Amino acid sequence: MHGEYKVPGGKLVVVDLEVAGGALRDVRVAGDFFLEPDEAIQAIDAALEGAPANTDTVGLTARIDAALPESTVMLGLTSEGVAVAVRRALAHATEWSDYDWQLIHDTPQSPALHMALDEVITAEVAAGRRPPTLRVWEWGSPAVIIGSFQSLRNEVDPAGAERHGVTVVRRVSGGGAMFVEPGNTITYSLSVPDALVSGLSFADSYAYLDDWVLGALADMGIRAWYQPLNDIATDAGKIAGAAQKRVAGGGGAVLHHVTMAYDIDADKMLDVLRIGKEKMSDKGTKSAKKRVDPLRRQTGLPREVVIANMIDSFRGRHGLTPGAVTAEEMARAEELVRTKFATEEWTARVP
Repeated sequence: MHGEYKVPGGKLVVVDLEVAGGALRDVRVAGDFFLEPDEAIQAIDAALEGAPANTDTVGLTARIDAALPESTVMLGLTSEGVAVAVRRALAHATEWSDYDWQLIHDTPQSPALHMALDEVITAEVAAGRRPPTLRVWEWGSPAVIIGSFQSLRNEVDPAGAERHGVTVVRRVSGGGAMFVEPGNTITYSLSVPDALVSGLSFADSYAYLDDWVLGALADMGIRAWYQPLNDIATDAGKIAGAAQKRVAGGGGAVLHHVTMAYDIDADKMLDVLRIGKEKMSDKGTKSAKKRVDPLRRQTGLPREVVIANMIDSFRGRHGLTPGAVTAEEMARAEELVRTKFATEEWTARVP
């Protein structure tokens, strides 16, 4: 069995092993990480040898930590990262390179249609009728997208939304409200087979699916990191938020979408969103404007160039073929807009 895992912000860990009599055998850990002293790698292998095959990530991490020499120094590697690679090997997880990735980057669409396209495309990936897909959104109008379980009245000021022509839609994933405007926001979705995140915890899957964009930002001179559970941050502040939805059927799939602030009209945002008192209690209302630090200021690049650089970075890492929403997918998405995403029943399902 073979498992791979790139430690967030670190290096690739590769594990090869067998299972015999319900235990791990012939365990070999490798990778492009840095580890001192040399004998630490043998200590890691020995710690995993004979471990029950049903040992979870926490248990495997503890075994490794207990076996490491006191002088051990890990760079680009963690005990947990090794444990995750083991769990991925046991789960027969796939890797990014196992797939022919497709890119969808269309003309601007309505907020409700974007919600529907996420659902349809991810269902098609789960059913095996579409390859794993990176979809870069273009917004047809300003919007607030609230999480699946958020209260509409708690998150959005209806008078402010009407005043600024902001459409309010509810997505299928959890998480918090996002304020978006055409030209000021970069949003993308990854629709991936469940096998790609096999062996990862829910939290680990966020970091795993965000890793490519951290590399893309680094290529543009921005040092960014994954901040649990679902943020991407820099020294200047948060620049993006992610959300996920697991889709059953077929082989299963994961929808992972991310909204990044290229620029932001903070006054308008505060006029439309109701910033929760608890969320802001330790920062003060004034700092609400500083919670998100736009990419425009950090990169100095036009939005279109940032998006092109992100796409090129993904292509360089994992391959990417231009694609499009099929006529059948679009018809299904438009029907979902009519029956679900543009309805008051769905948008206000949590009043």
